[in-house]
Amino acid sequence: MNSIVNDFVNTKKILVADDDINIIAGLKYLLADFGFETLAVTTPLAAIECLKSQSVELVLLDMNFQQDTTSGREGIELVKSITALNLNIPIIVMTGWATIDIAVEAMQAGANDFVQKPWKNERIINAIKTQIALANSCKNAERLSQQNRLLTAQSHPENRDGIIANSKVMQDLLATLDNLAKSDMSILLTGDNGTGKSMLAAYVHKVSRRAKNSFVPVNMGAIPASLFESEMFGHVKGAFTDAKENRIGRFEMAENGTLFLDELANIPIEQQAKLLRVLEEQKFEAVGSSKSLHANVRVISATNSDLQADIINNKFRQDLYFRLNTIELRIPSLSERVEDIADLAQSFLATFSRKYHKNTPSISAAAITKLQDYHWPGNIRELSHTMERLLFTCNQEVIHAEDIVLTTLKSDNFNSHDLEFNHLTLDEVEKNIIVERLKIHNNNATETAKSLGLSRSGYYRRISKYELD
Repeated sequence: MNSIVNDFVNTKKILVADDDINIIAGLKYLLADFGFETLAVTTPLAAIECLKSQSVELVLLDMNFQQDTTSGREGIELVKSITALNLNIPIIVMTGWATIDIAVEAMQAGANDFVQKPWKNERIINAIKTQIALANSCKNAERLSQQNRLLTAQSHPENRDGIIANSKVMQDLLATLDNLAKSDMSILLTGDNGTGKSMLAAYVHKVSRRAKNSFVPVNMGAIPASLFESEMFGHVKGAFTDAKENRIGRFEMAENGTLFLDELANIPIEQQAKLLRVLEEQKFEAVGSSKSLHANVRVISATNSDLQADIINNKFRQDLYFRLNTIELRIPSLSERVEDIADLAQSFLATFSRKYHKNTPSISAAAITKLQDYHWPGNIRELSHTMERLLFTCNQEVIHAEDIVLTTLKSDNFNSHDLEFNHLTLDEVEKNIIVERLKIHNNNATETAKSLGLSRSGYYRRISKYELD
């Protein structure tokens, strides 16, 4: 027994179901030596009731109870009943009347392992530890799979064919990204809002050697400072008041994959040192845990802010900046890639037509010219919204120039008599006010929210609503 190392830091509950109180007492003492807490019952019915109200890591049950002391039928039925609860809890069965037939039938009913009485301490402890470790591994894999499906719900291009890039400036950029994808170096993407930084970050991941693992995007501006460590590094159950269960952080979710830090400049200055430490040491600890976890991730960051100015104004750490920008690339605005506008517009129309089950209209030459002459302050995102709106406002087979209503807002002092402004919805007015106010305050979220009289949460709700993040 002394040769077995106890790897479990936190107390884990094990349910023991046996009608022999001497067996229960012996198991309690043995399990306590290895950091386990024992819940004990003496009937199959009590075992089921306990599992409905208690959270346990493993069930250790006898195959025979008072009604039948030799056949193992009660134990097999109990295994079936526990399995039917869909709790995904490992089950180890034990009996003094062991036969191969009973062992096989117990496994077929849902048991994970079989121990014969009288047991050897080392054998039963090893069996318990092995089954708990396997169960935790399966739970973590499923949780990561679910979270990654949610995080990658957005449609991202699998290869260059999925990106519209006829312009030379985009062709050059993609060539650079293809080359960088072969490395693990950190990339900093800069440029205006709506230029497609998140799409290009996902593209780099898709064509890199990490493509089989997770691409995990994080909007750094949407994480409250008080939850930064929990969101990024995870926490263990009980680490703080609301920590009712273990939580996997973004670094662990992105293990062996790519972590995309969007809106980089919005990380509070006091949290930047914690992020820097993880990037430098490549390890971190979940909140409430002393166990270090490895951080094998490729980091891609994005911002529309002037980080050099933020460094001068003590809003961003210079050492973190140099850690994240092994190479810095500026994403061109839509007005710099006029050659792509026609194909992008038609692509958006086709996408929204499929989404809403409508016929896809064509775009007249005059309409294309109007789109190309517009300066697109909202970039690709604004073009996408424009085409989605046109699909419903222009109920014809061809979209003409006069069907297109574009927004021309030079400041947030609007002229109510302006023709184009009169066509805006309330949401469009609010969105454009936020966009223009962001420009005035150099994309500083705190100052923008203050100038609009919004709370931090109210501001980020609108940022998310209008897809300005």
